[in-house]
Amino acid sequence: MKATVVVHRVAPAAAAHVETLVAGIQHAADQGSDLVMFSEVATTGSINTDQPHEDRGLGVAIPGPVVGRLQDCAAQHRIHVALGLFERDGNRLFDTALLIDRAGAIRLTYRRITSGWHHPRADPNFYAEGTTLTASETDFGSVCFLICGDLFDDALVDRVHRLHPDYLLVPFARSFAGGGHSQDQWDRAEHDAYAKQVKRAGSTTLLVNYLDAEYFGGAFAFSRAGHLLACVPLGRAEALTFAVPREQRPQHGAAAHT
Repeated sequence: MKATVVVHRVAPAAAAHVETLVAGIQHAADQGSDLVMFSEVATTGSINTDQPHEDRGLGVAIPGPVVGRLQDCAAQHRIHVALGLFERDGNRLFDTALLIDRAGAIRLTYRRITSGWHHPRADPNFYAEGTTLTASETDFGSVCFLICGDLFDDALVDRVHRLHPDYLLVPFARSFAGGGHSQDQWDRAEHDAYAKQVKRAGSTTLLVNYLDAEYFGGAFAFSRAGHLLACVPLGRAEALTFAVPREQRPQHGAAAHT
């Protein structure tokens, strides 16, 4: 499988985000990629305030005009598109990831299960989490999602392991305490923790963060054993295209982690 991971710079205007994603899709298709992947909440950035009257406008409908634009672009360029966004469903807001296939159809919808994307005391009637974790078959292998902090919930990671997907996609949105884009800080304090969780999941894993003055960017591909295969260093708005091996799936009944 050939993948392009896109670390995009979030801009103040929401319309600019969608066009940035469209440009990333076009670039990935020009590279011959099977999949292009963007970050968590890629259409807005993580700008929710935990006030429903302010955050309601961040969410997009599925289906709807924003997602439809991306579906049309995926179909035009015959490429799979993975990204995160705020989803509005009635009077609820979800932190959601989508996989759009080469025909422009939504192949997989995943709603973040952990609640770290909003304040613990935020209105539970508005800010909502999912419960379902499934894998979807594509022409390059099976795929499932976790979003950001989901990767550090061991019970969820073990559920991924039991699904045996070929690829785990983890769009995320992270900043360091105090800000900054320090690659050295990532290497010292973060890399091993992420690699450990990938190894526990047992799937080849792609992670993509977005970039702005606070959020540090970065994209990472790990083997199912937790070895780094490719990366976009922190602080760079950049697209990276690379071949991702399809590793042999573990036998059912294998240990969840070693």
